[in-house]
Amino acid sequence: MPATPPRSSATRPRPPQRRPARPPVRRKRPRWAMRAATTLSVVVLASAGIGHAVMTSLDADIARVDPFKDMKNRPRAGHGMNVLLVGTDGRDKITEAERRKYRLGGAPCRCTDTIMIVHISEDRERASVVSLPRDSYAMTPSHVDGTTGGRHRGHPLKINAAYAEGGPQLTVRTVENMTHVKIDHYLEVDFTSFMRTVDVLGGVEICSADALKDAYTGLNLSPGRHRLVGGQALQYVRSRHADGSSDLGRMKRQQRFLAALIDRATSSGILLNPMKFRDVTRAVLGSVRADKGFGTDELLDLGRAMRNFSPSSSEFTTVPIGQMGYVVKGVGSTLKWDPAKSSQLFRTLREDKPLAVHKPKSKALLVPVSPQQIRVQVENGTATGGLGKRLDAALASTGFRTTGNPVNSTAPAVKRTIISYDPRWDRSARSLAAALPGSGLRAVKGQGPVLKVIAGKDFERVRKVRAENELQGEFGVVTGDEVGCA
Repeated sequence: MPATPPRSSATRPRPPQRRPARPPVRRKRPRWAMRAATTLSVVVLASAGIGHAVMTSLDADIARVDPFKDMKNRPRAGHGMNVLLVGTDGRDKITEAERRKYRLGGAPCRCTDTIMIVHISEDRERASVVSLPRDSYAMTPSHVDGTTGGRHRGHPLKINAAYAEGGPQLTVRTVENMTHVKIDHYLEVDFTSFMRTVDVLGGVEICSADALKDAYTGLNLSPGRHRLVGGQALQYVRSRHADGSSDLGRMKRQQRFLAALIDRATSSGILLNPMKFRDVTRAVLGSVRADKGFGTDELLDLGRAMRNFSPSSSEFTTVPIGQMGYVVKGVGSTLKWDPAKSSQLFRTLREDKPLAVHKPKSKALLVPVSPQQIRVQVENGTATGGLGKRLDAALASTGFRTTGNPVNSTAPAVKRTIISYDPRWDRSARSLAAALPGSGLRAVKGQGPVLKVIAGKDFERVRKVRAENELQGEFGVVTGDEVGCA
């Protein structure tokens, strides 16, 4: 190539002018970065010398059942993956000290305390959890009794009794017949597995607006935020007598706990830490029973999917109930599903659609009674002019049925806001107290249905609240970010 002739100073190009430095722009972490971290975690797990050997040993720890044996005429498979998660009262590996401390005495009933369909969307971006009340009215298909070996024709029972009569297989068949949702995997968790999993995670944080006390399980929680370890968590999800809502209230607490458990697992880096993920997997698999197709590969797949989860990625609901206290001869009082609403719910699940797609977003605190059902008289217990009117307007804008005519209190200068209520309306009082952070409750027999709020010097704001049983969207759905600690 010919040499380039030298340039004169007249034609020499000018040095480029420097542009002023721009401040660095904070960019949202791209999705590929999370997927790269996921891949790296799996590679580390394999290269750390624990991959094949540990996965094989974990798989060997799983007790196997065959809930799909000889099943015919099953529902057509939909999109995504459906896991039937059942909780039993098995307690063989629990120590005597734990039995006493957490009120776990007595013989197990060989029934399912908890039944949930966990649907993982096909894109692995969403988990939909549907609770099936244990006292649901159910009709079994014909089957062989697991205890006597006798042949039974289909008959009515409570859905949790299907396990005692025909084990996992009858439980799956009954659920499929009622929901027309094909179950892909079966996972059975007992008390021991539940406690160990929570402990390995370092405990799970839950929040409650009310005090929760149950003499049957020993649960005793004050209002506020608590980090529950294994045994305490078991008390929380088992309690049926902490309030007047019995099993339906217990299911709400189970959903709230599961949302907090998902948040703990996905936000603490556990799923990106190969060794920690191995420990959690060992705790989960140590005392569970699963179908033959559900193993460590499936758990790793779910673990990888959950790394992209946020609390809002999980949604929870309970089968819509059409009739409470539906009495069946020889069975007792049951819960009968709403045929139209439950059919639509399970159709949405089969079609792999979000349950909360039409759900209005709300950051309001969940309370037992809707503000629209609570009547309130406001009194100003301070020397601050207009405080009563300001509190009355704030409560009314939040939905409470105030009188619109606040008065001055006859009490001396009040430092702390007080809610005076008739004990017969205690649930309404707790709901109002949740809207007034820091307020105190004073029971007054014979006061009647109108609650009285005496505004104190500590009053600052009214917090938005909404009832737990208000219809959210179409199926009463809540997402994980709404039931966690705000």
